[in-house]
Amino acid sequence: MDTRTIQNLIEQGLPGAQVRVAGDDGVHFEALVVSAAFAGCLPIKRQRMVYTELADLMEHGIHALSMDVSAKQSQIK
Repeated sequence: MDTRTIQNLIEQGLPGAQVRVAGDDGVHFEALVVSAAFAGCLPIKRQRMVYTELADLMEHGIHALSMDVSAKQSQIK
């Protein structure tokens, strides 16, 4: 598994989102996701929205995913 694949899936499922994914070992990842779609949602719902996009990978490829999800505009570099 690679970070680019995860990033692409999140971006496809949450159009307009700013996404950064890191992880060096191929099974443990960290994701920063900023999306206007998260506005008004509790953090657990925001995380579920991301998990929905990665459902197949969570069963077969991603062992752990740490997330920072926000509705606030950010500059992800």
